[in-house]
Amino acid sequence: MIDKVSMVVKGGKGGAGLVSFRREKYVSFGGPDGGDGGDGGDVYIVANSSVGDLGVIEHRRKFVAESGNPGGRWRKHGKKGEDLNILVPVGTVGYIVAGNEREIFLADLTAPGQRVLVAKGGKGGLGNMHFATAVNQAPRVAGAGASGEERQIILELKLITDMCLIGYPNVGKSALLSAISGARPGVANYPFTTREPVLGVIRGSRRDFVIAEIPGLVEGAHLGKGLGYEFLRHVERTKLLIYLLDGTSSTIDGDFIKLNEELSLYKANLYQKPKIIAVTKVDLPQVKDRLHDIRQALEFLKLPFCFISAVSGEGVLQFTSTAIEMAGQVAPEQQTDLSPAVAIFRPRPKR
Repeated sequence: MIDKVSMVVKGGKGGAGLVSFRREKYVSFGGPDGGDGGDGGDVYIVANSSVGDLGVIEHRRKFVAESGNPGGRWRKHGKKGEDLNILVPVGTVGYIVAGNEREIFLADLTAPGQRVLVAKGGKGGLGNMHFATAVNQAPRVAGAGASGEERQIILELKLITDMCLIGYPNVGKSALLSAISGARPGVANYPFTTREPVLGVIRGSRRDFVIAEIPGLVEGAHLGKGLGYEFLRHVERTKLLIYLLDGTSSTIDGDFIKLNEELSLYKANLYQKPKIIAVTKVDLPQVKDRLHDIRQALEFLKLPFCFISAVSGEGVLQFTSTAIEMAGQVAPEQQTDLSPAVAIFRPRPKR
């Protein structure tokens, strides 16, 4: 999954104005009649639900809109250049790269069909009819079309999901995802089997729920260790956090605290999201023997938890029902404004 790209966008160049004079029979000194050039096309980014990731634009580093047509005789205005729509997945966040590599928020596209202007086309040049004066009644000059805006922008995809599976490597996230949804991630008995987010769909009675599996986190993931740093951005948009804890761990409550700290250090507001804990691998004898101790350790956290085994199916149905109920009760987040903040100056009127 390609979830971050950098590219250059440029608006179309404006068409040139025309130098022309009326030449008709019985019309003496017809005067200038050169038309204006058309404006260049604008560049937009458009959210489209049929686009899965940013891979469709990864290998194209520059996008230029169509230029405007030049002006014509008889004061005809040149045609405006076609706008360029760059299709991106729903959940894409755009940033403008300013001086000193500073990133300025541009837009957050959270619904299909939303679009935002990222580069405006240049204005078309004026024809020579605009330059006629009492002194110069036959101007032989016209305006050249202006160049379009050119910007470097960064696009990041933040998945919009109902639930998100979080846990250490080899804790059983992929096995659980394949057991409760139609997804088929790679399942193997070694860490970091999943190297990119995987999406699945859980069929509910009223609607379907989208669940994501994030590659295994390690301590220090918020600093870039392991694979977690590149994919923690996808946790920001989920409604429900599902913490998977390995039942064979001797410090199962400590594992939860460390995972929670990693998310909080990445973004402080992630701490406030609804959570549920799932203890995995309860089909193993060594886990069954210490279920009482695990229960006591988790009750101290005052969070809903359950015991599951993706291999035997034990507790999976109850866990799925609880997760669907909790995710359905979470109110959707408010839509982010598409337009960046603009300073408005209101001068005081003269007396």
